[in-house]
Amino acid sequence: MSKPTGTYSITLPRGIAEAAEARGGPSGLSAYAAAAVARQIELDNLNDLITVAEAEHGPVTDEEIQSLRDRLMRVRREQSPPGASTA
Repeated sequence: MSKPTGTYSITLPRGIAEAAEARGGPSGLSAYAAAAVARQIELDNLNDLITVAEAEHGPVTDEEIQSLRDRLMRVRREQSPPGASTA
């Protein structure tokens, strides 16, 4: 079952609207815009979580981020079949 929808009016720069219409394909501009807004809400929610975590534990350092990236790449290499790309 689909979620209830409403009709809203928004103003977009012409170039953005045209690009969104072109990329919306058969689903149309409304579906494309709804997906973009949903992604932005997810990003905003993640930023809220980061703010709370940093307030409680302090900011994450660049060194910690790089260490975790290195660890992730190492695990990906270990788990991928020989010759597979991990990029």
